[in-house]
Amino acid sequence: MDLDIRYARSGGVAIAYQVVGEGETDLLCVPAWVSNLVYGWESPHLRAFYERLAESFRLILFDKRGTGLSDLGGNFPALETRMDDVRAVLDAVGSSRAVLLAAQDGCSMAALYAATYPERTQALILFHPVAHNPQAQTEEVRAELAELREWWGTQEYSDKLLAEGAPSLAQDPEQRTLFANHLRLGASPSVAYALNRAFYETDLREVLPAVRVPTLVLYRPGYFEPHALDVAGRIEGARALRISGDEMFDMQLSPEVPDEIERFVAGEAPPEVPDSVLATVLFTDIVRSTERAAELGDRRWRELLERHHSLVRRELARFRGEEKDTAGDGFFATFDGPARAIRCAQAIVDGVRDLGIDVRAGVHTGECELHEGKVAGLAVVIGARVATLAGPGEVLVSQTVKDLVAGAGLDFQDRGSQELKGVPGEWRLHAVKNA
Repeated sequence: MDLDIRYARSGGVAIAYQVVGEGETDLLCVPAWVSNLVYGWESPHLRAFYERLAESFRLILFDKRGTGLSDLGGNFPALETRMDDVRAVLDAVGSSRAVLLAAQDGCSMAALYAATYPERTQALILFHPVAHNPQAQTEEVRAELAELREWWGTQEYSDKLLAEGAPSLAQDPEQRTLFANHLRLGASPSVAYALNRAFYETDLREVLPAVRVPTLVLYRPGYFEPHALDVAGRIEGARALRISGDEMFDMQLSPEVPDEIERFVAGEAPPEVPDSVLATVLFTDIVRSTERAAELGDRRWRELLERHHSLVRRELARFRGEEKDTAGDGFFATFDGPARAIRCAQAIVDGVRDLGIDVRAGVHTGECELHEGKVAGLAVVIGARVATLAGPGEVLVSQTVKDLVAGAGLDFQDRGSQELKGVPGEWRLHAVKNA
């Protein structure tokens, strides 16, 4: 069996991957927490699991950014950047469409990918996913994270995690050593801390309804069961399946899982071309544009607008935004990740100050309808309304956006709940603080 390691380039960062098997269907495994492509094969349970999957699929394995053999690339990345790594790996192996199999922490990036690229996702299979952890900001969680940062990689701490997450393995000295080394080779203490903190703070409740691909949620009784059932209930048509065992970790400990995966994938018809997709929308416009136009006169105002448009389009290209509409002095663009949209908005706000003008911006993430290449729907309306409430030089975002950029190094100021014209209910908004 060829176990060669190769690297995909994702924004200049090297992501280690491995392809095993020659099946007609591509199956990409998004690891739970940490992994190491070389050391993973030392686990007899994981090796047997991979070998069984490789009998039916072209199995694609990779180490997430900052874990195992993959580069970190500076600070710990936002969820959308880690999702981009999935796309980079699939591009590198020539996969235009794949089944995504993810566990625990990996479920977030897999679900975001499936919602963003439904045409490239044949099916989504999640083990112990969590949509939202309401205890993320509690003292108990902060104490857990502090303990992790202090004791990560020690045998004592590894033993504690194994006893909590996979008690059936905790009495075996060989398994204890394997698990401790798995953590040590999987991530450094700082990356493990950032990974777990981002997991606690990420909120997928607005993302999951936008998943429009066949979805199977696997779970065992215990801590993750209510979370998994909640996730399944938020994805239209998702099927929840209880598997054997009672461990929180390691779906490979349930011997029936490969058969269930094969059965699920074989029984699902290919999805239709999607008529909706998850996207982040950005709206910008010039503050006091009417007054400025009157002050400058037609010719000078037209020249200023040309310079403004050129700057906005340059930043959209830099942050991979797609211009959807331009009306007068306002822009409407979409992004495949909210952190990029915020960074783009900040760059635009900062850049136009040199032109002697102020821009306001609004950002929202939601399910958008696709009509002949145009983007529409409630998410677009919300984004436009958020922008109208922003002040001069301000980037205002919805709660959904804030929840999706956990770990991206962005700070926010709570602006409270607001009514958005023509949109039901109240919406909690946040202003992005300048770095």
